[in-house]
Parts: sequence; C-alpha cells; structure tokens
Amino acid sequence: MSRLCLILFGAPGSGKGTQAKLLRQSLGVPHISTGDMLRERVERQDALGLQVAGILQVGGLVPDETVNALVNERIQQPDCDKGFILDGYPRTVNQAKILTGLLESQGVSITLVHLKVDYNVIVARLAGRRQCPACGALYSLSASAPTVSEVCDYDGSKLVIRDDDREDVVTERLKAYDRQTTPVLEYFKSVDVPIWDVDGAAPGGPLGIAKRIRSLIEETTGRLSGGVN
Repeated sequence: MSRLCLILFGAPGSGKGTQAKLLRQSLGVPHISTGDMLRERVERQDALGLQVAGILQVGGLVPDETVNALVNERIQQPDCDKGFILDGYPRTVNQAKILTGLLESQGVSITLVHLKVDYNVIVARLAGRRQCPACGALYSLSASAPTVSEVCDYDGSKLVIRDDDREDVVTERLKAYDRQTTPVLEYFKSVDVPIWDVDGAAPGGPLGIAKRIRSLIEETTGRLSGGVN
C-alpha cells in the first residue's frame, strides 16, 4: 500500500479538528499538527525549541524552512509508514511547493479535503460557544449546553465567551483564512492534487462526514480498505 498524505483544510469552526481525530482512528495513521509540534519543541527546550520560543515571544512567524524541517522529520517516524494527516500545514504557497516536492520524492500521494461550512453557520457556532474559566470545559449553547444556563456542570463557575469566539473576531478570522488559504488551494489545483470540497455541516453529523471523506479517499486512491468505525 502506497503512503497517503491527507491534507485537511477548513476555516475556524468548520469541524476540522474533530474530523482529524475521527480519520486518525479510521485510517490508522497519525494526525500531525504543526502547532502541536512547535509547542512540543518549545517545551523540550532544545536548540530548535529555544529558537522557536524566541520568535513566538515577539509575535513573529516561524520561518518556512523551520516548519518544513519539522514536518520532514516527523513524517520519517515509523508511525507514518502507512501515511499521515496534515492539519495546519501547509499555510503558504512556499510551504506547499516544498511539501509537494518532498512527498513526490518519497512516493507519497496527496489528497486534499476542504471542509466547507457557510460562514453564517460558523459565526453562529463559535459565538454560541462558552468556556469554564476554572476547568476549561467547552460548551455549545446549541449542541451541548450546560445543565444550568451559563454555569459549568463540573465546578459551578460562570461560563465566559472566549475573546476569539466574539462575533467581530470570528468574522475577521474567517477573512484572514480566506486570504491565506485561497492561493494555497490554487497552487494545489495547478499541480493536479485531488481536492474534494466536503460539506462540514452535512446531515449525519461528524461521523457521517468522516464516512464521506473516507469514501472520497477510497475513490481517489483505490488503496484503502475497511470502513469508518
């Protein structure tokens, strides 16, 4: 079986993180988040971690070369022998170009899934989220509301709206996502990477969406067997 690189794209609130977890279990391949890798290196406090920490502390962007090197190092690990899911990478056209060259040299095929959700739905989703300031528990007023309105089920703390879930902030995050993502998607189209647009608010919920993605992967590659559990 050839190795598969599944790239997940999705705006904030599209359910990308949930799908990454479901597909990781279904496909039996690791979910690789560049954000998690950077935080891990910072905590490790090795030479690269100290360099990254210094950049982040002043609000800078970690250079493409550093992120690319981390991804290359990660996908050489034994758990990536069958393939892997990329989340949060590539973010720039330069990263995308380097990634396609790297994977082509290793015989890894790329499939890209773009979770699309109407932005009005996303704004409503995120604006309806609440968090406990004490234990960090997250609630959705529409899908998983607390037993007592605006009060945490676990410790009774009054729930709050996270700054990045406020409607004006969400709207700006979505605009930034469009500006950042459109050129990357156009690049992948230009090099004939299979790109599937998937309704991230389709009936059947997250599990149904995961099954749809799995079906598209099978259709694209003809290499996977089994179903989503």
